[in-house]
Amino acid sequence: MTKEDGAILQYIGKRLLQSVLTLFIIITIVFSLLRLMPEEGYLGAAADKMSPAQQEVYLTSLGLRDPILVQLGNFYKNLLQGDLGKSVTYRTDVPVVTIIADKITYSLLFGLGAVAISLLIGVPLGIMMAYRKGRWLDRLGTGYIVFVVAVPAAVYYLVIQMYITELFQLPMLFDEYRPITWILPLTSMALAPTASYAMWMRRYMVDELNKDYIKLARAKGVKERTLMFKHVLRNAFIPMAQYLPATILFTITGSIYIESLYSIPGMGGLLVDAIQRQDNTIVQGLVLVFSSLGIIGLILGDIAMALVDPRIKLGKGGGVR
Repeated sequence: MTKEDGAILQYIGKRLLQSVLTLFIIITIVFSLLRLMPEEGYLGAAADKMSPAQQEVYLTSLGLRDPILVQLGNFYKNLLQGDLGKSVTYRTDVPVVTIIADKITYSLLFGLGAVAISLLIGVPLGIMMAYRKGRWLDRLGTGYIVFVVAVPAAVYYLVIQMYITELFQLPMLFDEYRPITWILPLTSMALAPTASYAMWMRRYMVDELNKDYIKLARAKGVKERTLMFKHVLRNAFIPMAQYLPATILFTITGSIYIESLYSIPGMGGLLVDAIQRQDNTIVQGLVLVFSSLGIIGLILGDIAMALVDPRIKLGKGGGVR
């Protein structure tokens, strides 16, 4: 093992410890806040059929009469054994792990599909905007980016669902057995990441084009296309590498609004249902999944940036941030 490999492993270990501490803080806060919610949520539809004494026995059986620190300790003890608890109201007595496993496939497929579309369109668009800076393509792309950033996502999501479905005769709701129903959700999920990739790719490339080594290369007669794709693009992609893993993992978790809008049975829609039904065990499990994916994405981003840029060193000198 080389010295650099050891430094990377040391950095990964340090970040993993920090990540575990961050997850502990997030889960503890969420767990404590959920325990302040009304207890009726744990009873579900059976609340009206149970006497106060029966309700008390049931809540005691769930451990809700134990001190908060005891409840938290039991939760982490079960978590270390891979047990996230059982659903209380969403699917009574079904393990949360089983429920999330049934939903994660849809979020994974839609997330990866949206990322693929975003990368295939957004990165080339940003490159061409920088290459044609100030021309019609740059203005058109800038207009698209401003629109996506300025207009609330819920607005253009609804416009797509209400008007694009009618214009192109596309189904309004998702059906896993009809491939045509995947088009609108994937398009909607890819809009924001596409604008983000295009914006940052253009920015980094324009920054590179203004550096002294590019001016010197131009003075020596190096062709513009060679400069753009051999030098500028490679250096501009280095900071992009830091955010790609995080973006991919965030997108894989699925869009809560889009999954609810198109009735997609993914983790985003599950979170909405769990909150509405006050199923705290599912909410805790999903918070753990989403937080873990986010933190893993940040770590992978740092590592990816260090791998594509040999000037960045991980280890005692700190991270890439």
